[in-house]
Amino acid sequence: MYVLRTAVLFVLAALAEIGGAWLVWQGIREHRGILFVCGGLISLCVYGFVATLQAEASFGRVLAAYGGVFVAGSLVWGAVADGYRPDRYDVTGAFVCLIGVGLIMFAPHR
Repeated sequence: MYVLRTAVLFVLAALAEIGGAWLVWQGIREHRGILFVCGGLISLCVYGFVATLQAEASFGRVLAAYGGVFVAGSLVWGAVADGYRPDRYDVTGAFVCLIGVGLIMFAPHR
């Protein structure tokens, strides 16, 4: 149950952070307006809250592991939202990051 809960929270955090950053990007870089920026800022606040729901007590460990989820999630978001096509090096790099997530979150630490 711990692994499933951790994974679900990471996915929710990724949606909130990547989605929030994308909305800010759209609002500023693509000139889509202040509503996009505001929506992005709200989403980024939601990300900060979701991260606190992890069972792991170490802020550093949770955020370090989330970094790997962010890498993989960003490539997926780019493919879905912007039509970006990750190449084999992008995919391999994301896979390596996700292995790191597993080690950081689920290895038997001291």
